[in-house]
Amino acid sequence: MTIAHFSLPQGLSLAQFKAQALSVFQDDQPLLVLDNNEFKEDAFHEVEWLLGAAARRSIRADCFAPLEAAMQADPKAWWLGYFSYELKNDLEELSSENIDPLGFPKLAFFQPAVRILIRPNGAIEIEAEDPQAVWENCLEASALQGEKPLALPELQARITKADYMATIAALKEHILAGDIYEVNFCQEFFMEGAKIAPLPLYWRLMKLSPSPFSAYYQWGNEHLISASPERFLAQRGSRLIAQPIKGTIGRGKNEAEDQALAQSLRHSEKDLAEHVMIVDLLRNDLAQSAAPATVEVSELFGIYAFPQLQQMISTVEAERRADCSPLQALKKAFPMGSMTGAPKIMSMKIIERYEQQQRGLYSGAVGYFSPEGNSDFNVVIRSLVYQQEKKYLSFQVGGAIVYDSIAEAEYEECLLKAKGLLLALGKKL
Repeated sequence: MTIAHFSLPQGLSLAQFKAQALSVFQDDQPLLVLDNNEFKEDAFHEVEWLLGAAARRSIRADCFAPLEAAMQADPKAWWLGYFSYELKNDLEELSSENIDPLGFPKLAFFQPAVRILIRPNGAIEIEAEDPQAVWENCLEASALQGEKPLALPELQARITKADYMATIAALKEHILAGDIYEVNFCQEFFMEGAKIAPLPLYWRLMKLSPSPFSAYYQWGNEHLISASPERFLAQRGSRLIAQPIKGTIGRGKNEAEDQALAQSLRHSEKDLAEHVMIVDLLRNDLAQSAAPATVEVSELFGIYAFPQLQQMISTVEAERRADCSPLQALKKAFPMGSMTGAPKIMSMKIIERYEQQQRGLYSGAVGYFSPEGNSDFNVVIRSLVYQQEKKYLSFQVGGAIVYDSIAEAEYEECLLKAKGLLLALGKKL
């Protein structure tokens, strides 16, 4: 394997190069793409775009152990892949008995045979047997097109709106009883008999809803199409960075309306209370792998705008202990507290009881470990998951439930979070 460095020729935009590179590698298995979409407000990104194609070595498993052993044996390697939400069962005395229509492995990682990395400053690094040939193929290729989907079957809801309302009432009883303070409840929408071209659909979604932690994954019949705005955990050397999202509001028709909505979110007692609970949970999660007295909240209640909505985001940082590996630090924080609730373990037990489906990739994490010991993983939200052989297309949406949650408002928030996906699919709920 050889590494070479390149610069974009004059007249070729970054977006155009990405589209051409995707076209070159669209048939490779596995394929993983991570895209920052030139999001300038993220102070921690070291990668604008990362493509890994084909595998020199791969791991597909239902627990962490095989990846942990491989990373210990080969610590100076790139590992790209995902962690499923159900890996919670490998970390705690938990189980998953709900239906799993997709059937993906709980964990899938690979060392890419071809790696294209674009830095935030535009510098391009290609690692391959022949980097020059890869570069030339990318420059000469036709750009991938974000084609509209073919006629698709109707979306189905895993639970009815009435059942959703009843579930919110039951969850509030758990809060009243003191079992939990907050829980993230999610519902699934799905299609059976869906025929899509996954990679063009991903590119279409990137045009409609460019997000800083977007991802595309394919491996055999397994596909993920993600426009996630949320970072789970980044590691820069020994520095740990988590950025939970909790608090959502729509976009206005102009800047003045945007600002008014942002101020409404910033002063919402309910959203602030939800947010603080999850920030505290993340502080506790990071403390398990942090050096003493290093956990800090470097930003609290930040409001960030995305194409269809605005989100409240905070940043929790810490210094990782020398005896804790990057993967161990991730395990101690997994799954992301913003997708579970507080207390975390009891929330996950209640989630299993009341949700109708396994989450699978949804609420899991996609990203990379680098040879330098750095890593970056998103939270898999705002994402389509597709099993091509079964023609099963699914997405899940949810939100934090606290005692003063209003069920109708929570349901509407779910639909708002699905807006970008629905636009890409040409569907309505």
